[in-house]
Amino acid sequence: MNIEVKLLLAQDRYKKIIDLLERNHSVKVSDLTQLFGVSIETVRRDLEYLEAEGCLKRVYGGAVLEKINIKAPVLNIRKYENIEEKQEIANIAMRYITNGQSIALNEGTTTFEIARAIKNNFQKLTIVTNSISIAAELSDMNKFTVILCGGIYKSDEFCLVGDLAQDNISKFHIDTTFIGVSGISLEAGFTDYRFDEIQIQKRMIESSNKAILITTSNKFEKSALMKVCDLDKAEIVITDSKLEPCLLDKYKKHGVTIVNK
Repeated sequence: MNIEVKLLLAQDRYKKIIDLLERNHSVKVSDLTQLFGVSIETVRRDLEYLEAEGCLKRVYGGAVLEKINIKAPVLNIRKYENIEEKQEIANIAMRYITNGQSIALNEGTTTFEIARAIKNNFQKLTIVTNSISIAAELSDMNKFTVILCGGIYKSDEFCLVGDLAQDNISKFHIDTTFIGVSGISLEAGFTDYRFDEIQIQKRMIESSNKAILITTSNKFEKSALMKVCDLDKAEIVITDSKLEPCLLDKYKKHGVTIVNK
């Protein structure tokens, strides 16, 4: 069995483990070895990897979820939530884009607002995205170069994911990436809900000269299911003006640059 096949099988196990945790809130090593037909050592390595990614907490004999939100509202619901805050974030983001740049936008309702905002502020940009909604929004901008990364279509989120999407993103050298996340905390860093989307977020960050993380103020001090990256991976964090001053000071004292007005 070659390395690529082994990696693919590991990714399948990761997804199944996460599915089981979402349903049962715990998993046993013994059950996983029987389910996957692999050794105890393989399952332990899987759990170690997922713990390092912020997906779970290992305990004796297995793993559990701990103090995390495991469900993301579907896209059609999320797009109507905190719309004013998302538009405020989008307007702030315009300061960090210049005409002619390349930018990346991952799938999300706040990044969608950035896509809407750039139409009114720039004439020429290259946009790399895995979001079909963003690509459609920008389709009438003749001087924009819009690059869809390709991959597996996820109908519930109107986006593209998977190994092909990740590999294609890695081929680009992006000036600035804007990544929307579902949670930010000093302990967990930046977190999100969806395994496939998180791999896209990571590749976009790795392929960019500057990574800007964006999230509404109600996501501070909250952790979603999986870790995207540590706080120091973001050059700045953009949020809305409703962020409590005590939280703003708290994060700044830990070296996190936050812009919210």
